Amino acid sequence: MSELLDNRRYRLDRLKTMIRRLHDGEDPEALKDEFAGIIGETGATEISALETELMREGMPQEEIQRMCDVHAALFRESRAELPDLARIAGHPANTLKIENDVIRELAGTFREALARFLDGDGPVRESAAETLRETMTRIRLVDVHYQRKELLLFPFLEKAGLTGPPKVMWGVDDEIRELVRAAAELVENVGELGPEELELARATVFDPMLEQLVSMADKEDGILVPMLAEHLSASDWGEIARQWRDLGPMLAEPRGVWLPVLDGPASPQENGDAPEGAIRLPSGSLTVEQLGAILSTMPFDLTFVDADDRVAFFSEGPDRIFPRSRTIIGRKVENCHPPKSLHIVQRVVAELRSGVRDVAEFWIQMGGRFVHIRYFAVRSVSGDYLGTLEVTQDVTAIRKLEGERRLLDEGGDR
Repeated sequence: MSELLDNRRYRLDRLKTMIRRLHDGEDPEALKDEFAGIIGETGATEISALETELMREGMPQEEIQRMCDVHAALFRESRAELPDLARIAGHPANTLKIENDVIRELAGTFREALARFLDGDGPVRESAAETLRETMTRIRLVDVHYQRKELLLFPFLEKAGLTGPPKVMWGVDDEIRELVRAAAELVENVGELGPEELELARATVFDPMLEQLVSMADKEDGILVPMLAEHLSASDWGEIARQWRDLGPMLAEPRGVWLPVLDGPASPQENGDAPEGAIRLPSGSLTVEQLGAILSTMPFDLTFVDADDRVAFFSEGPDRIFPRSRTIIGRKVENCHPPKSLHIVQRVVAELRSGVRDVAEFWIQMGGRFVHIRYFAVRSVSGDYLGTLEVTQDVTAIRKLEGERRLLDEGGDR
């Protein structure tokens, strides 16, 4: 056992040294052989566990990302074999791999169309511009691709103690999202850009976006999927498969149907006028079914984080503003937010817990909607902190109301 611990310590020290060398400006190409040797000794999963340990020791995730980039480059060059489950038709890991192949194809199509647009004129230029717009529409779906990863896959890695890789990947996902948004705006008006503006756009937005998209696809295939294959059970994958379509449109349809053997969730049973297990409250009682339906009908989203800072509940209304998946139940709230907003979340929860404030209020513009976000401290009758309730509501229509309406609209409200 001591020999195993010594070997792990040795590998960890080597990783630290390599990351510091990257930080000091050494060319990543110069480290590939050395890093390949470590992978040969340990494999992708232990490398990720070592990265998690480095983050726990205080190394910034941006530094770990440098090593992750070298890791992905090695996978791209070697085309390492994917785990068997990534080859099972219809399995989420297989669908993830298919979508990554689509992302690579879209990046290639965009790059080729951009070159034709820059070098062509007349009909050639117009055709290239249309291809850019069509390709960009599909590229924007990577947002949902990343949401599936962040909301369905990452929680299982965290349960296995691998918290570092999800944080690193999520941070890069958000960087890519920003590049995609910027690229979409440029492509929409690409015909109006002059030569110098086009060259600047290619250097600062288009090329970085394409490189990052392909790099992340390689990281998912070469790092994420092997980790998932080692740590997830068939039941875990089944839970993921059942929620896969819930988060929105896919870049590619599954090539087949994978049906894990799973027991479905138990349904609440009614028992006459006094249903067994009714929840009795000071102002009445509700069955679990009624309570769930009420919470899902409310015109706002609810998320409750308990006193241990773990997600305990969220409402499942039809028009959620921010996506949620059931796999976040029990997840630390700090792991449910992108790194760039983590410090705000931590401060809000800390101030609500301590009593510095009882509510924190925010509002943002989001895709033409005005979104109101409030965080409330939830306390017991005796004043003990029980958790934080997040209430998110689209108030765009409410802000436009004027005057009064005292009669029911004959046309009905939708």
